Amino acid sequence: MAPSPRKVLITTRLFDAAAARYLAEHGCVAVPSGLPPDALDTHIPDADLNSLLAGAEGWIVGQRAVTRDILAAHPQLKVIARRGVGHDRVDVAAARDLGRMVTIAAGANDAAVADHTLALILAVLRRLKESGAAIAAGDWRAVSGFDLTGKTVGLVGLGRIGRAVAHRLHGFGVKVLVATRTPDPDFPFVSYVPLPELIAESEVVSLHAPLAPETRHIIDAAALAAMKRGAIVVNTSRGGLIDDKALLAALDAGRIGGAGLDVFEAEVDPALLPVAAALAARADVVATAHAAGSSAEGLARGNLISARCVVAGLGGLPLPPGCLVTAP
Repeated sequence: MAPSPRKVLITTRLFDAAAARYLAEHGCVAVPSGLPPDALDTHIPDADLNSLLAGAEGWIVGQRAVTRDILAAHPQLKVIARRGVGHDRVDVAAARDLGRMVTIAAGANDAAVADHTLALILAVLRRLKESGAAIAAGDWRAVSGFDLTGKTVGLVGLGRIGRAVAHRLHGFGVKVLVATRTPDPDFPFVSYVPLPELIAESEVVSLHAPLAPETRHIIDAAALAAMKRGAIVVNTSRGGLIDDKALLAALDAGRIGGAGLDVFEAEVDPALLPVAAALAARADVVATAHAAGSSAEGLARGNLISARCVVAGLGGLPLPPGCLVTAP
């Protein structure tokens, strides 16, 4: 008699048929969370999540926190696969202690986030939000923005996404400064500088670093005060890299020229929702809802890579490159 399929809980939005088919072809069954299509898995109460995880050996997770209590309650759960590249909402230490595997979907959304970063930079510089609002109100006068060509752009971090952004910027004839702990002397198009120099010299500062204790509020009130007047800041990485209250104050004071924000501190701290709302409402801020990696192509790649990670983790097979966070 054939063995029963291994249950894999899917709590991400927009998990597609191709990824579910891959799981089925490899002895697993994708079990949906039952959430409405537009709901995030952060909305699943603990009691409901515990019911959903009963009997699951794999879990493909979106934004839901993966806590020690959840892991301890489900000893049969072997692989937690994040459909994304950040794992700050997963208690990795607990997973290691409890012998679980944690993976990310490395490489899934590099192109999507890099494209989105350029879109935000251009939208802020060319004042597209203000122009669109003026036209909608019946004012067809041209809104004058700024060129990207010829600017100095500072990239904080040079991982996969930072590199993809640097390649795209090369076509605009910009000077690219990079602050990173691990410079690559063979990477073209960029000059490596300390972070204070990057902040002081750049007209555009774009963040591509993970959120960690040492990077939290890397852009704070002091950093914003040190920027060129009229500079813009872009964050497609993680809320918490920027002190959102300080950013709002700098914008209110006219100290910087604008911001492109795909992530906010309020994503993990609801008390900061009024700050996020105030930022998003500004004419000089272009905001999106943590959507940079959510192109149709990026989501499909992330779904399939996550499915491959679960199958490999349950079967003791090699994982896709760069996907392992911690192993049993």
